[in-house]
Amino acid sequence: MMVMLACSSVYADKKKKLNEDTERFRYDIEYCKTASDGMVVVKVWSYSKRSDLAAAQARKNAVHGVIFRGYTGQTAAASQRPLVTDPAIESIRADFFEAFFDDEGPYMRYVSSMLDGSAEVRKIRKEYKVGVVVTVNRDLLRKHLEEAGIVRGLSSGF
Repeated sequence: MMVMLACSSVYADKKKKLNEDTERFRYDIEYCKTASDGMVVVKVWSYSKRSDLAAAQARKNAVHGVIFRGYTGQTAAASQRPLVTDPAIESIRADFFEAFFDDEGPYMRYVSSMLDGSAEVRKIRKEYKVGVVVTVNRDLLRKHLEEAGIVRGLSSGF
């Protein structure tokens, strides 16, 4: 019984650390390629004092990046602006985004794959920079945000 409590305590501490690192959304995102049916492959560089925590947050950071930061590519055609053009919307609709980015939350529906075992790890001073390739369904994510009233539909005009 004590071993089980100790394990659950360690797991809870790890989850808490993951969430603290994620709340700051410290990452870089770059374009890799466009796949079919609105899917985009990006490389997300997450930062943390533990490399395993940074790699675990790659999915969440990738979806956040597509929504709020956009990404750059080798050419202007490969670069994409963020889905949300007003950065204040993240704090205005904080209740929506807290639930959306909750562990195993709705954001998981838009991350269709993550290439396991392919994380690139770099040690920078006292923390790790971990790069993971992730596929995000940008079109379905946009549709969800439109339905939630976060972004205007493409057919709504100017």
